Amino acid sequence: MAADTDKTYGAAEQAASGGLPQLDLSTWFNQIFWLALVFAALYFVIATFILPRLREGISERGDRISDDLDQASNMQRQAEEAEKSYNQALADARAKAMSVAEETKKSVDAEIAAEVETADATAERQAEVAEANISAIKSKALANIDAIAEDTASEVFARLIGKAPSAAAVRSAMLN
Repeated sequence: MAADTDKTYGAAEQAASGGLPQLDLSTWFNQIFWLALVFAALYFVIATFILPRLREGISERGDRISDDLDQASNMQRQAEEAEKSYNQALADARAKAMSVAEETKKSVDAEIAAEVETADATAERQAEVAEANISAIKSKALANIDAIAEDTASEVFARLIGKAPSAAAVRSAMLN
């Protein structure tokens, strides 16, 4: 372990004695030459190969973004047109449904009115027939009432007196 510390101490001692090699003026011209050469080579490589590709990529990306924005605006316009046509079709369908409903209501009302009129006419005819039947029965009953009254009077008289009166006597008695 002592040997390790001696080696470390030796390297530090050498660096301290010679100073920093970057600050040694005798090597500055070499360092500047290589700096300029490496910088020029990097500049040439970057300017010739890397920057044109970057410019091309940025240009393509800008074109793609522009195309995407154009497509998006076209799609938005188409969606708005589709929505307008949908709303128009919906309004037309509602109007047509209301028209059909109104026509159906009118036709049903007309059918109901016709059926009511037919039923009223049928009921009126039946009422007239019934009134005619009642009149006939009433007149028949009234016509028979005199005969029934004559028969009843002659029967009552025959039972009370024991002798049947003549039909002419019963009629004359009923008229008085």
